[in-house]
Amino acid sequence: MTPLITRRHRTRNIVIAVVLLLLAAGGVFALRARSTASVVPVAVVTRGEFINYLPVRGQIKANHEVMMPAPAVPTDLQIIGLAQNGATVKPGDVLADFDATQLQRDLEQYETNLRQAQAQVENVRATARSQDEQDLTDLAAAKFNVERAKLDVSKQEILSQIDGEKAKLALADAEQALHQAEEKLSADRSGYAADIDKQQQVREKAQFDVNRQKRWISMMTLHAPMGGMVTIEENTRFGGPAASPQWKVGDRAWPGAPMVTLPEMSGGLKFESAVEESDRGQLRPGQQVTVRVDAVPGQDFQGKLSDISPLTKPDFSTWPPPQNFLADVSLSAIDPRLRPGMSATARVELERIADATIVPAEAVFMRAGHNVVYVQQGSSFQERVVEVSRRNREKVAIASGVEPGEKIATRDPFAGAAEGDTK
Repeated sequence: MTPLITRRHRTRNIVIAVVLLLLAAGGVFALRARSTASVVPVAVVTRGEFINYLPVRGQIKANHEVMMPAPAVPTDLQIIGLAQNGATVKPGDVLADFDATQLQRDLEQYETNLRQAQAQVENVRATARSQDEQDLTDLAAAKFNVERAKLDVSKQEILSQIDGEKAKLALADAEQALHQAEEKLSADRSGYAADIDKQQQVREKAQFDVNRQKRWISMMTLHAPMGGMVTIEENTRFGGPAASPQWKVGDRAWPGAPMVTLPEMSGGLKFESAVEESDRGQLRPGQQVTVRVDAVPGQDFQGKLSDISPLTKPDFSTWPPPQNFLADVSLSAIDPRLRPGMSATARVELERIADATIVPAEAVFMRAGHNVVYVQQGSSFQERVVEVSRRNREKVAIASGVEPGEKIATRDPFAGAAEGDTK
């Protein structure tokens, strides 16, 4: 065999091998495509009404409720008694009790100060009365001396000139003594009146301290102003990013801390949620709301957005505290299973789009900056760019790119093949 024939034979073998490899690869690709089409879940593009909504998280609350805060008292507010969460109470029942030992000790000292101040007032009064009696006696003696001197002066016609002059001098001295006695009486009365007034002010201050202390001690016990179901608030001082523990016996509160809420069940229930500032502009009173309560699964409660707070309220459960608006939803019907404090999720209806092309949210993928879907074409899938009109967590309204009735993948049909190639 010549070298030329040998080279031709080798070339033909290489070409045959390449063709066989291409045919094998095509068969494998076709098998993978058919296998992929058979295992990738698909959904049918539909046409109907698309509802765009805003999901919010919140709690069920009573329309009318009373929040009982920790007393505004300058002392250690340690809880020594607390009503049970969910318990039903009557007006006057004890909701929370704080340790008032230090206040009681201070009260005893203030009562001692009050007794001492009262005794001091009585002592000053007794001294004033004694001095007043002495001054009145001296004044009466001075008046007597003046009258006697006047009598002596009246006898100057029958007395010598020298004795008459002596009588006049004695009268002048007696009148001067009378004037001094009157001034001393007036001065002593004014001085003791000032002393009594000063001591009375001390006594009034001591009485004020006693009354204030008694008022603070009475504030250390929280009583129910009305009947209702007890809801223990959260101790946000020891809370984390997710939730805070409820108050319990032994905890130390701060003045004004929310302690117990008493909802008035007869006044109806509502859903309350904190709405972020970025979502506030989408909400307006009157919007339809669907509420789903965690503790009552499988049932939706309808309602309307009734009120949105005009000012933000900081949430101190995280730091820095976000500024949120409070939104209230009035429920159309009340289920006896609902209780204040239950967690719930609500969907606030923002808009309705009639006759929209709708696909599942998980069927839309982002590729190279474009929204795409994978449309089933026989045993394979075709990538197609779509224009999204609206979207929520479950569904997407498509403006263009697919038609109702087409089947699209709800999972990337090429993700599994790519993984298989790398194995």
